[in-house]
Amino acid sequence: MLVLTGAEDLSANLNQELGVSDWHEVTQESIDEFARVTGDDQWIHVDVDRAKESPFGGTIAHGNYTLSLGPKFSYAMFSLEGFAFALNCGFDKVRLPAPLPVGSRVRMRATLSKVEPINGGVQITVTQTFEREHGDKPVCVAEMLTRAYH
Repeated sequence: MLVLTGAEDLSANLNQELGVSDWHEVTQESIDEFARVTGDDQWIHVDVDRAKESPFGGTIAHGNYTLSLGPKFSYAMFSLEGFAFALNCGFDKVRLPAPLPVGSRVRMRATLSKVEPINGGVQITVTQTFEREHGDKPVCVAEMLTRAYH
């Protein structure tokens, strides 16, 4: 795991890949649970029989399900040290260029895209690129913002 210690270490790793996660299998059970928790039970995600007749040939993961894997993947790849605490501040951009079919495996690449000073710390932008195994384009690309305070 990559350990980034303080603002200087962050700046030294600007525009560098922070890591690539392990593969994660997307199961119908996890999609159904995500639907229950979020209240998003749109048929393309949870109705296996109906989804077989869709252009995707089966159910697909929610875009927000894919995005929600970001913390899990990030924590396994890198950590921030030398700060009192850090907070997720949201996203600048999120794009979903391709579907993520249930039964697929997905992983994430993280690149440190920006480091900006803020009052009491730094704001970092990490570009998260979610890749489907054997896919020809990413299933999600997101610019996550985190603020780390001294």
